[in-house]
Amino acid sequence: MIRTRRTRRLLAFAGIGVAGALVLSACSADTSSPDATAAPEWEYTAQTAAPSGDIDSYSWVSYSEPYSLDYAYAFDYADNQVLANVCESLLRLNPDFTLSPGLAEAFEHPTPETWVYTIRDGVTFHDGTPLTAADAVASLSRHLDPEVGSSWYSVYQNVASIEQTGDREVTVTMNGPDSQFNLAMGGSAGVVESAATLTEKGADYGNSTGLVNCTGPFALTEWKSGESVTLTRYDDYWDDTLRARAGEVDILFMTDPNARVNALKSGEVDGGWMIPADAIGQLQDSGKGDMYFGLNTAVGSLIVNNLEGPLGDERVRRALLMAMDRQGILDAAAKGYGEVTNALTTESVWVGASGAGLKEAFEGLEEYPYDVEAAKKLIDEAGVAGEEIVIATAPISNDFTVISQGAAAAAQSIGLTATIETVSPSAYTALFSDPTAREGIDLFYTSWYLSSPDPLEMYSVLRTGEFSNYGNWSDPEFDALVNEAVTIDDPAARSEVTAQAQRIANEQLPWLPLFQGPMTLFLGDRVTGVAPSVAFMYYPWAATIGSR
Repeated sequence: MIRTRRTRRLLAFAGIGVAGALVLSACSADTSSPDATAAPEWEYTAQTAAPSGDIDSYSWVSYSEPYSLDYAYAFDYADNQVLANVCESLLRLNPDFTLSPGLAEAFEHPTPETWVYTIRDGVTFHDGTPLTAADAVASLSRHLDPEVGSSWYSVYQNVASIEQTGDREVTVTMNGPDSQFNLAMGGSAGVVESAATLTEKGADYGNSTGLVNCTGPFALTEWKSGESVTLTRYDDYWDDTLRARAGEVDILFMTDPNARVNALKSGEVDGGWMIPADAIGQLQDSGKGDMYFGLNTAVGSLIVNNLEGPLGDERVRRALLMAMDRQGILDAAAKGYGEVTNALTTESVWVGASGAGLKEAFEGLEEYPYDVEAAKKLIDEAGVAGEEIVIATAPISNDFTVISQGAAAAAQSIGLTATIETVSPSAYTALFSDPTAREGIDLFYTSWYLSSPDPLEMYSVLRTGEFSNYGNWSDPEFDALVNEAVTIDDPAARSEVTAQAQRIANEQLPWLPLFQGPMTLFLGDRVTGVAPSVAFMYYPWAATIGSR
């Protein structure tokens, strides 16, 4: 995966109407000094203009083919941007990262150990069969099955049982208090599929042969392996407010970033997420549509995958981060669309945090200024000069190239040997789900987003033994803090404990934080109506798009 894994809001926004869109804030660099490098001017947009009507069809472009459309393995942008329009979860994660009822019309939390969901009546799967509580039980229970090997197991690790406790009622019982479980039910971890389909399709479920059978505004009607997927409007969709405005959507897979940009510039395709930063200006000047910058909760980081090599020494991790000109990398990789950060979360995900929690989380963090000489001294102290690190990259967009080359140059500048290993976009996605794909890799880049409105999601995956703790980093104090925070329902009190975990991660650097920036979107001149938010991972964004 490019796995810029999920997050939430973005800053406290104030809304102003501009050109039919809700513009939230404007960002630009201070150019008062003649030596200042001007960052591009850009605006946050919460919602593009409403469609003038429906549209027969439109096309979209994705940087990669999905790894899988089985919700248990949908763990990245390419997977979830498709799945979000076809399958639905118990709760709905909205473009502003609030949670609202989804396939569960209501939920209760009667004890610290139980969550009770009332399954919505009158919903049908794309084959016309009705949604039942038994479907929800079967779907959620797959995450507990070691034979499935769900990428979302961490959400379920405290689950003791999932049972149907009424005609339309499902009760999830935990082994102890778990504040995070319900927050995750707005993402892939909360998807409900037909139990009959799961049984019928078996190992073919979610692939290009078996497809899926869900409840969303679109049905997945075709998957041409290596080429595209086709979504067709489901006319019996239950939610009139999200009835698809398009009869059909074709999502094309283009692994070559130049091909993607050229397709958008020429009008060959009508839109796309995650526009390469070096193409933003070209698209703005193309006359074929508009660029938008939306809510994003991702932090671009280098994942330390191998702690058996030189990066197992904390001094070496610190040295490498200090040897990277992160502002220069941001300018080259993202053309200045963003800012350098020292934390693995954005302030926007700290929803409901107390003032004390936010202060503890972000004030006084170690900053790791660009200082090659100081970094060299740390390498000398660690005694690892001349040792090799391998950095994985893929031809997904310019930032992957810049960041891998920047990391390699930084390593070599302080006396390490660095090798860049380039793999295909699909092979890069496999790094996030297949341990064998990561063998021999020391570092790889991620733009890691959160799927729920809480920073604890980020730090939960860094506990000892977690699926996404790729380098197997371990710190007992960190684990204890995260485990304590998980038991706290009140987000303000929880934030104060989570903040302590963030400080440990900032000091020990299991991942190396680089920068954060907006979600980017291009809409061609035929279409409009979508919210340019990272919530497109889980919200049926394609259904909102209609004719300009």
